[in-house]
Amino acid sequence: MSMRSHQCGQVTEALIGQEVTLAGWVNRRRDHGGVIFIDLRDRDGFVQVVCDPDRADMFAMAEQVRNEFCVQIKGLVRARPAGTENNDLVSGKVELLCHELNILNASITPPFQLEDDNLSETTRLTHRVLDLRRPQMQKNLRLRYNVAIETRKYLDQAGFIDIETPMLTKSTPEGARDYLVPSRVHDGQFFALPQSPQLFKQLLMVAGFDRYYQITKCFRDEDLRADRQPEFTQIDCETAFLDEYEIRDLFENMVRHIFKTVMNVELANPFPVMPYSEAMARFGSDKPDLRVKLEFTELTDVMKDVDFKVFSGPANQDNGRVVGLCVPGGAVISRSDIDDYTQFVGIYGAKGLAWIKVNEIAKGRDGLQSPIVKNLHDAAIAEILKRTNAKDGDIIFFGADKAKVVNDAIGALRLKIGHSAWAKDNGLMEQVWKPMWVVDFPMFEYDEEGARWVACHHPFTSPKDEHLNYLETDPGKCLAKAYDMVLNGWEIGGGSVRIHKESVQSQVFRALKIGSEEAQAKFGFLLDALQYGAPPHGGIAFGLDRIVTMMTGAESIRDVIAFPKTQRAQCLLTQAPSPVDEKQLRELHIRLRNTQMPA
Repeated sequence: MSMRSHQCGQVTEALIGQEVTLAGWVNRRRDHGGVIFIDLRDRDGFVQVVCDPDRADMFAMAEQVRNEFCVQIKGLVRARPAGTENNDLVSGKVELLCHELNILNASITPPFQLEDDNLSETTRLTHRVLDLRRPQMQKNLRLRYNVAIETRKYLDQAGFIDIETPMLTKSTPEGARDYLVPSRVHDGQFFALPQSPQLFKQLLMVAGFDRYYQITKCFRDEDLRADRQPEFTQIDCETAFLDEYEIRDLFENMVRHIFKTVMNVELANPFPVMPYSEAMARFGSDKPDLRVKLEFTELTDVMKDVDFKVFSGPANQDNGRVVGLCVPGGAVISRSDIDDYTQFVGIYGAKGLAWIKVNEIAKGRDGLQSPIVKNLHDAAIAEILKRTNAKDGDIIFFGADKAKVVNDAIGALRLKIGHSAWAKDNGLMEQVWKPMWVVDFPMFEYDEEGARWVACHHPFTSPKDEHLNYLETDPGKCLAKAYDMVLNGWEIGGGSVRIHKESVQSQVFRALKIGSEEAQAKFGFLLDALQYGAPPHGGIAFGLDRIVTMMTGAESIRDVIAFPKTQRAQCLLTQAPSPVDEKQLRELHIRLRNTQMPA
């Protein structure tokens, strides 16, 4: 005999007059002058249970019940009295008249009320088991499951097969820091946990599995942020015999399918496509949030001959940049807000934040309010106003420094202003879904410290066919067949066409100053495999955690992961990481250098 006949969320007016058996947790117990009400909860929802004193044994049991007790209840479904319905609940028009109540397990007093929305993250993660009982967390994880299921359905229909790749693998350079796992049977040698299944999925293509996918854990021992975890879940995909455009179409359709089936949201068809160079020029970011209706205005050439050294210095410097950010109606922004913005851009390396309030454009420089106007000649002022298309009542913010500092600082300022309540009220931000592709990424970036080129994406990304010659002559000019899917300012997926010829892969290694011996030692298995008729192939990986975070509107990906780590990469529930005993360390041939235990 089953312990329950229905879920709480299934009890509706369709069951009026029927006897049902429910099992779940006491969300709340209320004693109303001799009648006890129990709000019973399970993963599907809530139902109100009425315990009448007419049944003495049952009522005596109901008097013992407290919040979070696990109980079984049998009873009769009946309509709620007129005027007491709760339209927010599926079961809000009915209640259960309790006939039998069985306490399956008592609960001690919980450390917090489950309906409390003002809990600290430390409290929530320490008591994660209880936190996961909260309806919002149940909803989040159900949605995560639905996304995973719809992904599998789509990929299955498209001919992809799920193949597992190793969790214990070889440590590889050119990425984030690896998590290392010492080998007991091979003294002094280590496995690494995979940062992604990148090399294995390429090997699967060579092995003849045309279409592969995996929803899998990846591990990166890197500094954490709100949207990062030391272990995270990737929807990892690879396909042979498709070009960059076909791959993009395939996975754009997948994301549209997921959003439509899981959330009934229609995403744009097709997604806009923007080259990396344009994204950086207009938004200072390779993952622009297109909901924010603010853009950079290029002013580097205008500022080359102005007296204001803050502008003319970067304008005449290699890799310097000067931009304007015109905020419509922004002249109402107060000095204290401007001071806050100045502090904010300082986080990104900016030395200050110049600005001009446009009070009355018809008056020329006399209609402008700013301490910097006196240092700008008329031609520069006229060109600034023309290019920014400034109107009366606007404010123009300026960034002037090395291009990276300007892009980071003014790009972040664009989002800070754009996401403010004021901007939303004044139509500077749309509350919609704005997907896009960013393409044509640089193949390499120069590492000043190491005095060498490093791969922007990873060293297995194919250069554009017409840029192959640049690998030897000018790696900085080389563009990659790489593409990122961006949604509302978050990169949710990234991929590329891979190198499928050993000669080109060796060429890229040489450009990265990875010598033939080093390449053979680290990637010999891949270089060997590419010589056996490797097919043209490419793929993409999506961050499942990020996609679900966006769908739920959660503030952090920790809200969509059952048992996440903190920003310090700790699990507060299990107290991991933790010390291990000397015997275990000896078996692993490990001696601790630092014997001081952390405080």
